[in-house]
Amino acid sequence: MRGSFSALVIREISVVLKSQNEFIYPIAFFFIVTSLFPLAVTPDPVQLAYIAPGVIWVAALLSILLSLNGFYQSDYEEGGLEQLLLSGVSGPTIVLSKSLANWLVTGLPLVIVAPLIGVLFHLDGEANWIAFLSLLIGTPSLCLIGSIGMCLTLGLRNGGVLLTLLVLPLFIPVLIFGALSVQAASLGDTTSGQLAILGAMLILSIMLAPFAGSAAMKISID
Repeated sequence: MRGSFSALVIREISVVLKSQNEFIYPIAFFFIVTSLFPLAVTPDPVQLAYIAPGVIWVAALLSILLSLNGFYQSDYEEGGLEQLLLSGVSGPTIVLSKSLANWLVTGLPLVIVAPLIGVLFHLDGEANWIAFLSLLIGTPSLCLIGSIGMCLTLGLRNGGVLLTLLVLPLFIPVLIFGALSVQAASLGDTTSGQLAILGAMLILSIMLAPFAGSAAMKISID
């Protein structure tokens, strides 16, 4: 079982890496959006540190939203999803493998480069560490939640617009507590509560999202 799941994850990563645009665009988007804020808003270190939590988290959320299409739509159009289902792979396993691959290809690079963006926004060491930690916990939840909306919009025209409307309300709790944790660290307050809630949302996402995404995928394919 472990070997087959690992093979699925490797397959998903290889499919996306074949299209370099799908791999590069979300990361480039994250860099561009975050780097433009100091130029457009203010170079003042105090104000930059104040807006940094929201900017980093919103940019990460939109980058992951931008990456979802590459893990589902092309596979659906080429018949890969149907072949996997017909070969006996369960729907939840497919959704979980795609979500993990999505996080490894898009979410993890965002987490790694986030401390550099934190330095650009003059976050102190503690706040920068919490930004890294909150993204490490929160971005997998975004990938899992996004998979539900992506499975619901497979094959639809203008599916990207509908996907945004479907998943953004579900993204908001992760966004709020992720940004609040960084803001609390900047003010010297405790962050254990916000991080614990992010961890709880991750556990719930792992438990529920694969099954919800699987049901949505079968509806879209049928």
